[in-house]
Amino acid sequence: MAGVFGHDEPDLRVIGMRHGEKLHETLLSREEFAKAEDRGDFFRVPLDTRGLQYEKYFTEGEDEISHAEDYASDNTHQLDLAATQALLRTIPEVQDELSRA
Repeated sequence: MAGVFGHDEPDLRVIGMRHGEKLHETLLSREEFAKAEDRGDFFRVPLDTRGLQYEKYFTEGEDEISHAEDYASDNTHQLDLAATQALLRTIPEVQDELSRA
């Protein structure tokens, strides 16, 4: 954000991982990914309206099994600093602040 608004980059000190901190975030599980609709800029995951009557799955299962990996922050395209700043500049609130400067 400092770079977007033309400020000097702050001095950062890397302290390492903290207890409970995640390295990667799961964006879609493989089960969600099997049913998701790719809308170009995002995925739409339909609402799961199945009931909790598990006994029916002893005779009626789902044949569709996803063999894909989870869609996660470590296996998708990641933006570099310049691309992240360019994306931030498209946010209306950021554009408003930049126009006031």
